[in-house]
Amino acid sequence: MVEVDDRDARIAQLEKRLEAALERIAQLEEENERLREENRQLREENRQLKERLGLNSSNSSKPPSSDAPGTARQPKKPTGRRPGGQPGHKKHERALLPPEQVQHVVELVPGECRGCKRRLHGQDSAPRRHQVVEVPPLSAIVTEYRCHALQCPDCGVVTRGEVPAHARSAFGDRLAALASLLVGKYRLSKRLVKDALSDMLGVELSVGSVSNLEGEMSQALAPATAEALASVRDSEAVNADETGFAQGREGGRSARAWLWVVASALVVVFHIATSRGGKVARHLLGEDFAGFLTTDRWSAYAWVDAGLRQLCWAHLTRDFQGFIDRGGRGGRIGRELMRERNRFFKWYHRVREGTLSREHFEKRMRGVERRVGQLLREAALRAEKKTAGMAREILQWEKCLWTFVDVPGLEPTNNFGERCIRHAVMYRKTSFGTQSEEGSRFVERIFTATTTLKLQGRDVLAFLTETLAAHRRGLLGPSLLPTAPEPQLPLTA
Repeated sequence: MVEVDDRDARIAQLEKRLEAALERIAQLEEENERLREENRQLREENRQLKERLGLNSSNSSKPPSSDAPGTARQPKKPTGRRPGGQPGHKKHERALLPPEQVQHVVELVPGECRGCKRRLHGQDSAPRRHQVVEVPPLSAIVTEYRCHALQCPDCGVVTRGEVPAHARSAFGDRLAALASLLVGKYRLSKRLVKDALSDMLGVELSVGSVSNLEGEMSQALAPATAEALASVRDSEAVNADETGFAQGREGGRSARAWLWVVASALVVVFHIATSRGGKVARHLLGEDFAGFLTTDRWSAYAWVDAGLRQLCWAHLTRDFQGFIDRGGRGGRIGRELMRERNRFFKWYHRVREGTLSREHFEKRMRGVERRVGQLLREAALRAEKKTAGMAREILQWEKCLWTFVDVPGLEPTNNFGERCIRHAVMYRKTSFGTQSEEGSRFVERIFTATTTLKLQGRDVLAFLTETLAAHRRGLLGPSLLPTAPEPQLPLTA
């Protein structure tokens, strides 16, 4: 009986030890699963960090200014030519001003022969001309208004002469226009504008006066910029882009805003908004916009008819380079996509040069369109996760990749829009944005004026001076619209 009890006790002890062992095994399995999950997460995080480390302006939407020092660029194929002007290159020389625009003439007539020293007489009918351009000493012109007060001999009322409404500012039309030009075109801060006017003209004004002149110029430009926006909305081809900006402050930090640009061939309009959404794009382009629109893939433009939209192939080129840099199956597909891209760009440049007919270009492009579609679908199904997702996103807008093929004159990239906004981006880097909505209105209007006038080859200072002079006198100012109609795109090939 004792032996049975001892055996049962040993069995109970063994069962308890087994139960403890099983519980420990379960704990170890649970811990092992947790460690496996942590390892998976760390590997994924490491992959993402490596991928982010490899991002630059050539394979993503990051700007070139964000590239780290020493970032490798796509090497250009050597041409074998020496730097500088090439044989046969047209020489660029300063053109001589016509005689009627020359203020001083110095006649250099030789008195004796440089060979035999004999005295020379006569005059050269076609002397060689050399011009030296100089500016006179700069100084401001000060006009003083003396408001006399006279007493009526009959009623005794004293009447004082009043300063004309257009002269009530302490600063004249051209001086005020120059202050705005130094900000809008030359990107000077208010304090630097103050210093520049003091150094160059001897005019002393405060930073607050510069700000007040900006506000007055902003009001004066409002009608012209509104007319410019209406012109862009009616254009047959428009480029649009947007970039980050700052307006005011929130919680001690600059508040987020966006600088938008919509540009036709000769008219460019800027707009600063606190949103990057579709409502802003609809406001700028108009609800009934019916022109061709070239943009990147940003969703704010999704409401535009796909048949009227062209996606930027410069952005797509960076996306395909991203496929290549991430490697794997997506890398192979990216290389094939890049080959198709390079093929059709060569043809496109030949069309512009006139060495390939538009008809042959369109025929060749059909095969490219089919092949690019096949490769994107293959990437969406078989490539790695991020590459597949990017391919699916591009395929949503497949129709918008090829609008330029059917519309002569439409560019396959948004480079024009990005060139238009580049000046404003440089201003943002040095000014850190604006402090108020009023400041934003001035910035967008002065950029609209200076960029548009540059495209049209018009005198910016003269335009700003005339605009402010008209505003101060209650008159209609000059227009930003070109005197000749803008080039229009044919609606059919």
